[in-house]
Amino acid sequence: MAASGNDRSHPQDGELRRASAACGSAFRHAGAFSLVVNVLLLAPSLYMLAVYDRVLAAGSADTLLMLTLIVAYVFAIMGGLEWARGRLLVAASQRFEHLLGSRVFQAVFERALASDGRVASARPLDDLRELRQFLTGQALFACFDAPWLPIYLAVLFLFHPWFGLAGTACAVILVAAALANEAMTRRDLAAANREALEAAQYTQRNLRNAEAIAVMGMLPRVEERWGRRQQAMLAAQTRASARAGAVAAFVKTFRMLVQSLALGLGAWLALRREISPGMVIAGSILLGRALAPIDLLVAGWRGFGAAREAWRRLDELLAAVPAARTPMPLPAPAGHLALEDVVVAPDEAGPPILKGVSLEIAAGTCCAIIGASGAGKSTLLRTLLGLHVPARGSVRLDGADLATWDRAALGDHLGYVPQDVELLDGTIAENIARFGTVDADRVVAAAQAAGVHDLILRFPRGYDTPLVAGATNLSAGQQQRIAIARALYGEPAILALDEPNSNLDDAGEQALMATLLKSKRAGRTVVLVTHRPQLLNVADRIAVLADGRIALEGTREAVRAALTERMAQLRGGNGRLAGAPAPVEKVRA
Repeated sequence: MAASGNDRSHPQDGELRRASAACGSAFRHAGAFSLVVNVLLLAPSLYMLAVYDRVLAAGSADTLLMLTLIVAYVFAIMGGLEWARGRLLVAASQRFEHLLGSRVFQAVFERALASDGRVASARPLDDLRELRQFLTGQALFACFDAPWLPIYLAVLFLFHPWFGLAGTACAVILVAAALANEAMTRRDLAAANREALEAAQYTQRNLRNAEAIAVMGMLPRVEERWGRRQQAMLAAQTRASARAGAVAAFVKTFRMLVQSLALGLGAWLALRREISPGMVIAGSILLGRALAPIDLLVAGWRGFGAAREAWRRLDELLAAVPAARTPMPLPAPAGHLALEDVVVAPDEAGPPILKGVSLEIAAGTCCAIIGASGAGKSTLLRTLLGLHVPARGSVRLDGADLATWDRAALGDHLGYVPQDVELLDGTIAENIARFGTVDADRVVAAAQAAGVHDLILRFPRGYDTPLVAGATNLSAGQQQRIAIARALYGEPAILALDEPNSNLDDAGEQALMATLLKSKRAGRTVVLVTHRPQLLNVADRIAVLADGRIALEGTREAVRAALTERMAQLRGGNGRLAGAPAPVEKVRA
């Protein structure tokens, strides 16, 4: 788990709802504009009514001109209000994303950090964009217009009760069709979204291993598995689209039929002299306008479903990764590190990786952590840096629990080279400067301290060389050396390196040795994970991990002597290991 559990405020439900409430003023004004717009939309029907019943009967061109000017003025006002309503919703959508954008980005980052990159998906950012687009889409406009349906039905009842009853019956049928559309497509749309997310994550994981897949001929089988996921997603989407399409076709056909039948109903009532000829046309237009929002709601139901799923996923993410609180600032650290009976497990169900580890590293010393693969060395280093929250025990920096430090401020005092180095998109200078303001003197000083200054100068553009797509234009060793310079930038108090020489040649390893010696002389605390004995020569102390526990810990000379003695005891006369090693006592010297 990422270092966020202990320094978080208690989860607060409804961050999305609070963001929506913050945009409430814009939504309320848009609703008020919608009321006025829908009242003004009565004008075309009333205009037709007046033309047929007044103008044609009286034969007055002046009356026609005045009515036309009035309806044109009404349409101009209505167009302005429609534009203003659209601008309000655009502003609301931008404010919504402004309120949540940084929060969602940090939550995505924290979730990836908590899972060591296993769950590294940017889908929540796509979900936020989906919600923003929904706030400016036609489906939301239909939501604002649909509540004013009773206005149109009331006017239809004023024309004639049969007009009102026909409009009410049609509205009920169309609403029932919209609800049926929701019930028929919800499960399939959710399944399609889930399969699409899993297929994207599967592809992303495979692309990181493209070379191994290609070399060992695994591509056809990997593609087959991806194809099965795609087929499952397409099948769910097809089912949902087919059902939604059938409902949308029914609604559209039914509404057009109703408008035509409304003309027939009006004509029948006019023949019986119960309404005027103008009401025949006006009633048909008004009925079509009354049912139009429901038609839009049905047609845009897929957008509703996508927005609902995006809302649900974002709500779950923000609840699972509560917002961080900013702790009280602490003085710059000296670099004294301590683990106290630390237990770290990758997840609640899995076995612990670190099992009651206690380790103290004095400020200004170099401690090397060694052990077999899978012993928990990298986990211990990440725990010291606060990337894992212990299930038990505590990690302290200068006596203060690591969770009480402000991570953003503490980062300036930490230098870290992970086992798998990947530089970020930007120039070499920007990468070394950690994407802050590039201070040329400090960038060059860090590169010189890492012994990589001359290497950088040999690039055609030097420090301004752009690195894209994970710095694929550099070798693994070059990336590692630049990452060491990045770790040294700003002269941090603590330098943590996980297999920093795994990709270095002899010249690079000699430069790394010189860098470590300079860091020790500068008084930095250095924590080093390595498999290579040569780097142990710079260590003041060595901690040997075995099965998640400290098996040996002491000065370099004492640990080396204890290991040599233990190996001699375990070897038989023929030089082969006689059996598994017994637990080794800690060495203090």
